[in-house]
Amino acid sequence: MIRRRSSRSSPARHRAAASPAPCRESGAHPSLAPACPPALWSVGGLKTVKGVGVDRRTDGRSELEQGAQFPDAYGKELFDKANKHHFLHSLALLGVPYCRKPVWAGLLLASGTTLFCTSFYYQALSGDTSIQTLGPVGGSLLILGWLALAF
Repeated sequence: MIRRRSSRSSPARHRAAASPAPCRESGAHPSLAPACPPALWSVGGLKTVKGVGVDRRTDGRSELEQGAQFPDAYGKELFDKANKHHFLHSLALLGVPYCRKPVWAGLLLASGTTLFCTSFYYQALSGDTSIQTLGPVGGSLLILGWLALAF
């Protein structure tokens, strides 16, 4: 007669699986202990991993906005304008699946936003006007994207 193994496992296995393994920060030998999971920070309901991406400050502004060195007041104005357009056209991309030609509308809006805002961000942060000619090209693509979204 063939006996099947019981599907129940021993209580010792459950206890061993429930105890967490020590991590490297606990003082165990580095080659034997697994790496600790990254520390999560919660700021304003947004969970971020410490050391990854842009850390949010308590007043809601990012580190870039607090520490960015603009060459002049015009650079700050350009950055704000690019940020406004970037936000507006990112919201417009949410309506792309509901239009008649979603591929064209999405492609034109995304590429237009990229070219238009990139030229403004670059000029605002560096003061260099060499890629300033991308702004009108991106603006034209944005106009075509809005037309594809509307019709």
